[in-house]
Amino acid sequence: MRFYQQQHSFYCGVDLHTRFMYVCIVDAAGRTLVHQNIPAGPDRFRELIRPYREGLVVSCECMFAWYWLADFCHEEQIDFVLGHALYMKAIHGGKTKNDKLDSEKIARMLRGGMLPMAYVYPQTMRATRDLLRRRMHLVRLRGESIAHVTNTTSQYNLEPTGKKLSYHANRVGVATRFTDESVQRSVQVDLTLAEHLDEQLRSLELYLVRHAKVDDPQTYQLLKTVPGIGQILALVLLYEIHDIRRFGSVQQFVSYCRLVKCTHESAGKKTAGRGNKIGNAHLKWAFSEATCLMLRELPAAQKYVARLEKKHGKAKALSILAARIGRTVYWMLRRGEAFDVQRFLK
Repeated sequence: MRFYQQQHSFYCGVDLHTRFMYVCIVDAAGRTLVHQNIPAGPDRFRELIRPYREGLVVSCECMFAWYWLADFCHEEQIDFVLGHALYMKAIHGGKTKNDKLDSEKIARMLRGGMLPMAYVYPQTMRATRDLLRRRMHLVRLRGESIAHVTNTTSQYNLEPTGKKLSYHANRVGVATRFTDESVQRSVQVDLTLAEHLDEQLRSLELYLVRHAKVDDPQTYQLLKTVPGIGQILALVLLYEIHDIRRFGSVQQFVSYCRLVKCTHESAGKKTAGRGNKIGNAHLKWAFSEATCLMLRELPAAQKYVARLEKKHGKAKALSILAARIGRTVYWMLRRGEAFDVQRFLK
């Protein structure tokens, strides 16, 4: 957890919503100068903060509407701090909670050097990262459509096709296997949706690869040297990590990727802590997939996991391998070096 501890003349806390934003500005002595609810937008916000522009820092909680506020502060050359939503427990405490109190708590946490920071993803690559995340939604939707066809086959006690419906050629004639016209129509809707999503995904992946080769071609190619990391996983790692230098140590990186367990310690006693959802879910997924795919491609990794499995069990062995892949990726990107299997399995 990192706290913002720079000193300023004025501290602005914003409880940001889609249509409205509650703004609280306090000075270095802790006096409240502004506490007002205004429409969410740059024009009214610019007028409100005009008397305090010199030495002002602005902060809001990390939620879906923060993009425009961060970009506005960047254009106006105003310091901006993004608060980590899961770490900002002080906002959610107390008997009363409303936008007015939340904005003041953000401002005072910022002034006291106790505001936990989240990463402000740069505008240049942010939209491409969001498009890549949208692709994941389309993949899941396609999987749901194909799974519904399989479930319908079982529902009517028909023999399985024995072929993967993820391939276009295997979908021909599947709907005609059902005798009821309404069931045929239901299955055909799922298959047509899968066909359309296949076309959209192919076009989308070509677009994303072209952008990756422009945004950071060296990192993209380095990631693909890791056995098990192909085109899609390399894209996910590239855009979710963005800049490996923002992580001060390899421990911070693997923690951000959710590759290590949380622990709490008090009075010398250690317990499994909460907070497993703190970190990047997309990186957790990418490294988990890379672990399974590496075991298919790299015999040395299979032997390594087999040794671990005897001692720790299968689940923990896979977790250890995933964490090792995460550490390897960190040092690869730090040093600009390709994957080395001998160094990986030392």
